[in-house]
Parts: sequence; structure tokens; C-alpha cells
Amino acid sequence: MLDPISLTAVSAVLGAVGSGMANEAGRWAWESTGGFVRRIAGREIPAPTAPDELDAVARMVSDRLRRDPRLASSWTAFANRVSGGGRGPGTDFAPSAGQPGLPASIRFFTDRKEALKSLDREASRRADGTPRLALVHGAEGMGTSTLAVHWGVRQAAMFPDGQLYADLAGGTAAARDAGTVLRSLMRQLGFRDEEMPTSAGELSEFFRRCVADRKLLIVLDHAHSAAQIRPLLTSAPAVFMIVVARRPFPGLDAVRVPVGPLTDKDAVRLLTQLLDKPAVNAARATLPSVLARCGGSPYALRAAAPRLTEPASGPAAGADPVRAAAQDTYRSLEPGTAKLYRLMSVRDWPALDAAVAAHATGTTPEDAARRLDELAEGLLLEHNTTADGQARYHYRPAVRGHAEAVAVQEDGIAACSAAMARALRWYVRLSTSVAHQALPESWRVPAPSAQGTPAFETPAFESRGEALDALIAECGNLIQAVHCAEESGDPASAVRLCRSLWPLQLKAGRHEMLLPALRIGARLADSHLPGTADAGALHAQLAHTLTELRHWDEAEAEALAAARDEEAAGHKRGHASATEFLGLLRLRQWRFQEAYACFEAADAVLLTMDAEDEGTADVPRARALLERHRGRALRGLGRFGESRDRLGTALSHFRAQGDTYNTARTLTDLAETWLDASDTAAARPLIEAAITTLSGQGAEYHVAHLRSMRERCTAEECGTG
Repeated sequence: MLDPISLTAVSAVLGAVGSGMANEAGRWAWESTGGFVRRIAGREIPAPTAPDELDAVARMVSDRLRRDPRLASSWTAFANRVSGGGRGPGTDFAPSAGQPGLPASIRFFTDRKEALKSLDREASRRADGTPRLALVHGAEGMGTSTLAVHWGVRQAAMFPDGQLYADLAGGTAAARDAGTVLRSLMRQLGFRDEEMPTSAGELSEFFRRCVADRKLLIVLDHAHSAAQIRPLLTSAPAVFMIVVARRPFPGLDAVRVPVGPLTDKDAVRLLTQLLDKPAVNAARATLPSVLARCGGSPYALRAAAPRLTEPASGPAAGADPVRAAAQDTYRSLEPGTAKLYRLMSVRDWPALDAAVAAHATGTTPEDAARRLDELAEGLLLEHNTTADGQARYHYRPAVRGHAEAVAVQEDGIAACSAAMARALRWYVRLSTSVAHQALPESWRVPAPSAQGTPAFETPAFESRGEALDALIAECGNLIQAVHCAEESGDPASAVRLCRSLWPLQLKAGRHEMLLPALRIGARLADSHLPGTADAGALHAQLAHTLTELRHWDEAEAEALAAARDEEAAGHKRGHASATEFLGLLRLRQWRFQEAYACFEAADAVLLTMDAEDEGTADVPRARALLERHRGRALRGLGRFGESRDRLGTALSHFRAQGDTYNTARTLTDLAETWLDASDTAAARPLIEAAITTLSGQGAEYHVAHLRSMRERCTAEECGTG
């Protein structure tokens, strides 16, 4: 049995607690650990942010514990409490409900026997400690993605724990970083965002532990570099990963599976499967030119099948078959559909729908929906259906390239820019409306834009949860809209879009995805709106996300900038909030005295507010939150009696206001304070009260944490902790 005060054991506790900070329970554990380390050292110890810093703290703690048996006993009980229970790093990983699967495969699949055999061999080779990894590569339209998915569907029995799929969107503006991809894969396994570590390195390790004993297929589609893939690699013996890319790239030790053009024989076989033998025979005169024009591309052949008897025209053989196929299909479109095809391509929107298409092209949503379906039928758009049944579309990169070139030629730069501006205005209006519905009480969310005509009203949702889900579904488009606003010289739209991202930051944990957009928003606000409440709000939002991602030095600079701008604008509520953000950052850094001073300063600002100041009605709740935060800081300083007094004051306010969420959080803080003082008898009724308060509130993770605390109380009272 591992000695609980050994360097290895102490390091494990610090590492596990540090990697669990994505949720409220993890932050409680981290603050408790900081307070305990402070008491052990007899002085403030900055929170470790790098492996060597963590090693130094663990070494100091282990040395002190060996010299003080009483501290050693307290540490052992504390370590059991902060690292035990719940699902997270260091615990067993339960399989998800249901098995994740791949996208639908196609019905007709021709040739590729050698490629399929290569995948069979790599998937079934003897485990030797190296990743089972295949790189399927080929030009666009050659069926690389189809091959990976078809093989996975055919071999589903090899992977009883499921098949994961992630589109890395390489080569597009929506290309995804490793952290975003890892979170997508973890969600498919049934994990929630609050169960995942915050830093990229810890997230990668967390993923490897989650899949270590599982039989999984992982398909990573549209990769663009080895650097994008490396954090996702695992040597788990029963995990097989297929990477799909346009071309092989250096730096990735994988079995290479090339996918080239179909032979004429196989191309004819595919056309026969898609149509029938009489139809192919009837096209004997045009078939040679069609085959030459399609260049062995399955995509081009599928697109050409409906027009097999029509004479080929346009680019000669050897041109890009995908663009040639797009041109052939484009010529058959009716004018309104052709216009939509052209104008929606001038920006790389990740997930088009009828609403934005209607705004951009000046038609109705019903007409746009019909035309989008026509384009999907003609393979000029790819069709997806979201979890709530909504139709979404996107271009293949080469098809979008064709559409954009035709748009510039036929519509002109001015018309293209106008269409993009109309799409941007729609996303600004949509984001402010949906964000307000997702978080109606938040002053950080901008007021909704004015509604349009009845046909163009933004959607209304029955619950906050539905609104948040809709905002999540639009996340990629909203980030693209921020880039669009920046490039279009429209800082006001960029600022409103970024401020509308606040519910995603606060409730959905999409920090890696949002960070580039928030950086743009803060930069534009500094350039065009310095010293305003908007600038302060964006710096505060950026500080929040940087804190969650543990970029603490950057977060500090942004929180200070937020306070500066809010004060310059005379926006006292924002000034107090920015100062509060800085205090919360100090709690993460184990700088408890400074945190307390920040909360005092924030409260002093609130006390100067009067009826003329914006947000005055929210002051009592804001002051109660600061009381809670001061209690947390005092707990870290080991001043438990004062901490409980502050927390008690906050608890009285939240109970009186019927604020069940903050009531439960404050009860948990009080329980943690008693547990830090080794008084399980005083902690237990507070834990029970918090569990009762959260009953039926959908706060499963918080309740699981409370139940774990209750179990540790029982174990310690029985002498088995």
C-alpha cells in the first residue's frame, strides 16, 4: 500500500486535484488544497502551474508531513476527501450510456480492396505498445472519408465499446484545435464538460486514461497536420485510430493507406450501381468523356450520374474533377438556387441553415430551405441533421472554391460583400436574442436587437436550456461571424457577437473554441471603444476564459484592463465585477490574502452605487456573492471562524431570496470549512441540507460531490478514512 505522505502519493493528490478544476467541486478541492498547503508551510505558497512547480510543492509538503505526525494524519484524511468519489481523474471510468457510432455509410462502395486490407491488418496486429494508427490519404473527392467510415461500419463488431468520430475541418476557417477535438470525443463517451480537466495537457492525459481499457475505433476526419493529431494519440492496445487527410504529412508514424482514382472499370461499376445497366449502356456515346472528366473521383461520378447522357463540356481532362463536377451541376441550376449557391460561399460558414441563407440572398426562409435541399441533392452542399432535428449544410472546400470564384465573376465584389454583411447582421440579431433567452438575468448579455418582419423573427425557446443548446449549435457560425466583422471593419458587430458568447462561457465550457474570438473582441474594443463598458465587458469575458484555461498571467492582465475600462466608463457594476474576477483568479492561485482584498475593494465600489447607477437592483445579490467569496478566502487563510461568519451572512441572503443554486453552493462552502477544521459532525447536516436544496434541480455533478463528502464523513467518523 502506498504511503499517503510519500512524495509519490502527495504528487498524485496535487495532480489529481489540479486536473479536476473544470467544475465547482474541483475548484472547492483546489482551494482546500491551497489552504492546507499554506497551513503546512506556515506561509503563502503560490499555486503550481507547471510540472516542476508541482514537484517542488509536493516535496515540501511530504518533507513537512514526515516531521509532524499530527499533520500527517490530517493530510491523509484530507487527501482521501479531496481525491475520492465522483467520476474524474484518478477514478474508474464508467462506460457511457449507449455506444457512440460513426456517421452513416453509403450504400454503393466500389473497389478499395487493398486499402480495406491495410486497415484490417493494422486494426488486428499484435499490440506492441505503439498506437494502432492508419493515415488514409487522397485528393478531395476520392472517397477517403467514405473509406474510413465504410470500413468502421463493416468492422463494428471489433469495437464493442463504440466508434468515435471527429471532423477536424482541416483546410477551412473552422479548423479545430486538439482541445476542442478531445472534448468532442469525450462527450461522445458520455462525459460532461465539468468532468474534464481544463488544461490541454491534462485533457490529453485524461482522454488516454478514459480509453485505456476500451475497444474503440476513432476516426479523425479532415486532419491537416501531425501537430493536430499528436495530443490525441494513445497506445491503448484495443484502440484503433484512422486519420483522414488530403495528403500524407511528416511527423506521424502511421500505416499509410493511399486512396487514388478509380479505374475506368470500377468507375463504370459505380455508375451501374447508382443507375442500372441499361442506363449506362444508353450513355455509351458520352461515357468516355464523362469518365475522363470525372478523373476516377467517386464524388464526381456520383454528381455526373444524373446527366450521364449529356455531352461533357468545359475544362479538359486533367482538371480538378471536383470543381469540374461542381461546374457541370451549377449549369443545371435554376437562377434563384444558383444565386444562393454563389452568395453563401463568400464566407466559410461551418453550418448553414435556411434562416441565414434567406437573409443573405433576400428570399424567404421557406424558399431558402427548398433551395438548400436542391443543392444538397445535387451534391453541391453536404447535408447534416443536428441533434434537435434541424437541417444544416456546408460546402466541400473545392466546391466552395468553385462557388466563390463564380460569385466574384457573376455577382461582383460589391454584391458578395453585401450578402456577407446581411448574413453578419442576422447572426448579430440571432446571437443577442438567443443569449438573452439563455441567461435573461445577466447584465453581461447585450440587449436583444430589434426583431425583423414576422418571417425573419428570431426563434423563441420554451426554456433556458433549449436556448443554450441553440447557442451551442450556432457556436461555430458565431465565431466565424466575429472574424467576418473584424475583416469587414465592423467592430460594433464584433463586440455584440462576443458579448453574446457569455452564456457559452458560463454554462457550456466552450473555452478553447471561444478564445480566438474573445481575443479579437477585446482587441477591437481597445482600438475603437477604449474606456467604455463594452471594452471592460470584453476584457472581463476574456479574463474569465483565460482563468478557466489556467492561463493565469494573461487572465490577470485582462481582469485589470476590465477594471480600468469599467471605472473609466463610470460603470460601477462592471467595475465591481471585474475586481471580483481578479479576486476569483487569486483564489485559484492560492493568493488568499490578495483575493480577500479584491473582494473588499469590489464591495466598496458597490457601496457607492445609488438609484441612478445601472444595475442597482442587483447590488444586494452581488454583495452576498462577495460575502461568500470572502468566506472562501478566509477559509484558505485558515481563519475558519471568520469564514463561517461571512458564509452565514451570504447564506441568509440566498435563502431569503429563494436562490437555491447559491444556497447550495454556500452550504457546501460551510461544510468544507468544517471539514478543513476536521469537524465532520458539524459538516454532515450542512451536506444533507445542500443535497435537499438541490433535489430536482438537475445538478447531478454537484450532488455527486456532496454525496462523496457525506461518504468521507462516515468513513472518518468510523475510523476507516
